[in-house]
Amino acid sequence: MNLTQNTILITGGTSGIGRKLAETLHDRGNTVIVTGRRQALLDEITAQRPAITGYAQDITDASALAHFRAAVVARFPQLNVLIANAGISRPESVLSDSWDAADAEQMVATNIMGVINITAAFLPLLRTQPRATLMATSSALAFVPLAAFPVYCASKAFLHSWLTSLRYQLRKTAVEVLALSPPYVQTALTSDAQLNDPRAMPLDAFVAQIMLMLESGSFTAGELLLERDYPRRRAERDGQYEAIFRMMNPD
Repeated sequence: MNLTQNTILITGGTSGIGRKLAETLHDRGNTVIVTGRRQALLDEITAQRPAITGYAQDITDASALAHFRAAVVARFPQLNVLIANAGISRPESVLSDSWDAADAEQMVATNIMGVINITAAFLPLLRTQPRATLMATSSALAFVPLAAFPVYCASKAFLHSWLTSLRYQLRKTAVEVLALSPPYVQTALTSDAQLNDPRAMPLDAFVAQIMLMLESGSFTAGELLLERDYPRRRAERDGQYEAIFRMMNPD
């Protein structure tokens, strides 16, 4: 992926990793479009950076995406990078008497169907460009789950597998398929506590490393994964799955 002179659409681009990517790629000389559900955050990022275009869009609403796609294609026919970043994470305890499928349905709708919906909407346009990139935000938890977040981790494992298949199907096209698999990063994904957790990787440092990886091409098989997460990625291969699972999920 070239890091300049692109036209880039980032879902979930008003907070966390998505916003930092939007700001960083904008600073690199790209045309950046962001989506989000919260109008206040869209207003904030576009006020701070008027050259960034914001759309209030719910990626789980497949019918509304048709109108959104038409608006974007009409205004930005040169769109060549899609970063499907929007996602939600919630803990679940199946031992709770109040546990039901509501949170799971919302996570599947956003983390899985939202990515599929936005890809289906814009992949035809990406395929017409001389060079294009489709990137989706997975997680290092796709490889070994944090048991308190069962559906979130499973949704990211789905994305890892799905992107592998897309990468293969698109191998003879101009569309590069990338999986971004962050570690535990200082964002408000799970709570404000995560945003300020000293154990989490600072957001600026994470995105800076991703930019270096993209610039140098120093990643394997389309996976943007930090070295610190190699043990989880290779846990099955190295016979360390059970040990790492127990470490992540102590009794």
